[in-house]
Amino acid sequence: MKEFFDLYDEHRNPLGRTHERGVPLNDGEYHLVVACWTINSKGQILITHRDPVKKSYPSTWENTCGCAQAGEDSITAIIREMREETGIQTCKNDFVLLGTSVEAHAFIDTYLLKRDVEISDIVLQEGETNDVGWVYADEIDALIDDGIFAYPVVVRLAPLRMAMNQALAESTDRLFKL
Repeated sequence: MKEFFDLYDEHRNPLGRTHERGVPLNDGEYHLVVACWTINSKGQILITHRDPVKKSYPSTWENTCGCAQAGEDSITAIIREMREETGIQTCKNDFVLLGTSVEAHAFIDTYLLKRDVEISDIVLQEGETNDVGWVYADEIDALIDDGIFAYPVVVRLAPLRMAMNQALAESTDRLFKL
C-alpha cells in the first residue's frame, strides 16, 4: 500500500500537495516525522527493536517514531504511531513536546509520554518491530556505544538529553551521559 505525506516549505508552511513515500524530495520540500520517548514511574524508557527485514537500520533499537501521513498533524500522527507500533492507546493531552529538529527533508517533532505499561501488554507491529523492553538511560547509552541503536535516533536524542534527564530524575539516578 502506498503512503503519502503532506509537503511543507523550509518554514513549515504547507505546500498544499502530497508526496509518495520512497520518492526523493526536491530541494525546499519537507515532510513531518514524529517520535516519542515513553518513560515509566521507575524512570525506565520504552525501546523497540527494529525488525531485521527493515530497509534502514535493521536489527537496531529505537524509540517509537514514524512519518505523519497525508492529512495528519503532529499529535494525530504520534497517537497513531504509538497505537500501531506498541498498542499503547493515548490522547493528545498525554504528550509533552520535547522539541523539534530539522533534518535534510524533515521536521521531527519529539514527544515525551509518561506511562506505566506491562511489557506483556505491548503489541508489536509486524514487519516494523520484533522486540521491546524497558531500560534505563545509561543502558541506552551502552546500546549506542555498542552501535546497536538506530543512528538517526541517536542524533535526535543528543539535544534532548538534558530535558530527558530532568524528566527521568523524578524517578531514578540512572540518567543519560551529558
